[in-house]
Amino acid sequence: MEQPVLIPHLFRTEFSKITAVLCKVFGIEHIEIAEDIASDTFLLAVETWSYKGIPDNPTAWLYTVAKNKAKNYFNRHHVYHNKIIPEIKFNSTDLYELDIDLSDKNITDSQLQMLFAICHPIIPAEAQIGLALRILCGFGIDEIANAFLTNKETINKRLFRAKEKLKSENIKIEYPAEHEINQRLETVLRTLYLLFNEGYYSESQDSILREDLCQEAMRLAYLLIENEQTNQPAVKALLALMCFHASRFPARKNDTGEIILYQDQDESLWNQELITKGAFYLHQSSQGTQLSKYHLEASIAYWHTIKSDTKEKWENILQLYNKLLQIEYSPIAALNRTYALSKANSKEEAIIEAEKLQLINNHYYYTLLGELYTNINNDKAKINFQKAYDLAKTQADKQVIKKRIDSM
Repeated sequence: MEQPVLIPHLFRTEFSKITAVLCKVFGIEHIEIAEDIASDTFLLAVETWSYKGIPDNPTAWLYTVAKNKAKNYFNRHHVYHNKIIPEIKFNSTDLYELDIDLSDKNITDSQLQMLFAICHPIIPAEAQIGLALRILCGFGIDEIANAFLTNKETINKRLFRAKEKLKSENIKIEYPAEHEINQRLETVLRTLYLLFNEGYYSESQDSILREDLCQEAMRLAYLLIENEQTNQPAVKALLALMCFHASRFPARKNDTGEIILYQDQDESLWNQELITKGAFYLHQSSQGTQLSKYHLEASIAYWHTIKSDTKEKWENILQLYNKLLQIEYSPIAALNRTYALSKANSKEEAIIEAEKLQLINNHYYYTLLGELYTNINNDKAKINFQKAYDLAKTQADKQVIKKRIDSM
């Protein structure tokens, strides 16, 4: 792999690993130092590899440099002699023998422990996702700002406040105690769910799909699956949901970046391996005693991997939405339920239910109404499609809606 491609790739995969391990060594109160050392490591890679060439094992080179930089930092800064070293139980002779463990197991443990730390309920959900993107996924501040449709200054302030809160509350980078693992895991799963959705329904970079966000959410979910403490039914259900959605990525947009609606997708482009994997995890998730929203959403997503437009399919989806809304109501789930209702029963019944929702600031609401009114009252259909077009935030969404308007 050429250097211009290799270094960004390694930054995405290795920056988060190095940062998580160093944070575990330094403590979360010194998270910025861990990030700085990881960043300096990659800066040195750019400078060195440009004239010396890429080493035989680039990852090992990065780990060695990161270890040396961390040791040098300990040596140079007296604050670590006076404050940090006693806290992490190193004496002056240990200082020069300090071993920063960048083994696969410690990297995985450090990332999972960091995931629990930054998904602590004392900080807001948006800050949790931002920290996850920065520390565990290696995203730059610009990328995070784009993902949240805001500017760098806002993101920097949000992350700073979140880090300060973690410091002031003395949150440890460790697995929660056994008696609180389930409660804390709920927050972690919600963060990964929101992270995946941020990519799947992206309104950033004028794009409908940010596969990199989705892939990072799936990677972290896999880490939870591989850990005995966190390998629980709800985690498997969430991963199944992600697999089913990700299986349709290749068919979800065309060569020009325009969204392709579900009913118009080329089924042959769906990733059957991911569908099979999703079915496996969904089956595994049924072995628990609790029914989570992830179980129901994964089951809905499973039915969407069956392209046939049968009444049985949509009746099953409708019933699943009914259960989902009982467990955790959300306006978007209610909106999606009305589409299933139109397919299982009738458009007329669905229109009545949809208009009760009054999601007047949501372009999906008007898009759905446009579809429901089509061939029933085409004038109303056009009005709703136009409202959807005016509210849509991305050019990709606007193009899809414009096509529907033009087709009428």
